[in-house]
Amino acid sequence: MKNNSKNKKKKLEEGFYLEELEKLQIELVKLQEWVKAQGLKVVVIFEGRDAAGKGGTISRITEKLNPRICRIEALQKPTEKERTQWYFQRYISHLPAAGEVVLFDRSWYNRAVVERVMDFCTDDEYWEFLRSCPNLERMLIRSGIILIKYWFSVSDKEQEKRFKSRLIDPTKRWKFSEVDRKSYMLWEDYSKAKDEMFAYTDTKQSPWYVVDADDKKRARLNCISHLLSLIPYEYIQPDPIELPERSDKAGYVRPPMSEQTFVPEIY
Repeated sequence: MKNNSKNKKKKLEEGFYLEELEKLQIELVKLQEWVKAQGLKVVVIFEGRDAAGKGGTISRITEKLNPRICRIEALQKPTEKERTQWYFQRYISHLPAAGEVVLFDRSWYNRAVVERVMDFCTDDEYWEFLRSCPNLERMLIRSGIILIKYWFSVSDKEQEKRFKSRLIDPTKRWKFSEVDRKSYMLWEDYSKAKDEMFAYTDTKQSPWYVVDADDKKRARLNCISHLLSLIPYEYIQPDPIELPERSDKAGYVRPPMSEQTFVPEIY
């Protein structure tokens, strides 16, 4: 196995990381309100090797946002019916309406990397995808969708470290799948598939932005900061809200507390 690890920077202090994250999350809220007010349609694609940190970054982006405006799409493997459909069809149905942001935790690019390496698609299906994808994305952009694509890059050493952590941590064990095990064995094949995918789909109109993800905290901050820089937005001052007086309903008698079933207070 080749060691592609990069020169490590000093780890960010937890306090600094949390302060910067909070600042960025406040800006994300401002962006969210701008997207809603302007009726923008935003799609952000997150791709990368297994354990590259996509999910953690997506979680930090959505943590403070309204799920009715910003939603995550992480599609399961296609059903028998979906396998007979046009490949992009099941993704198209999850695209945003006006005033929405959709974050794809893996996307149609599954075909270019995972399906290609794992032989889940035929050669004809693979090459048809590479020919069709740039045209599809141009259509999406022409329709008014803001399309942003991130590739999370992680070294072999760091991926191995994260996989081992998943195996011994009961809260992360569910993240490790048979596909993860195979992907670990097929590092070079994944590299070739990614390079070929970039050759066809890293276009001027719809470029790939690569996130150095060996350091999770830096990757999250860098990705969120970059995302904010790509969509011009303005702060919309919210209207002041005052709580009204509670209505006093005369004659209401609350049932005895003893008739309710409470959760045991263990803590």
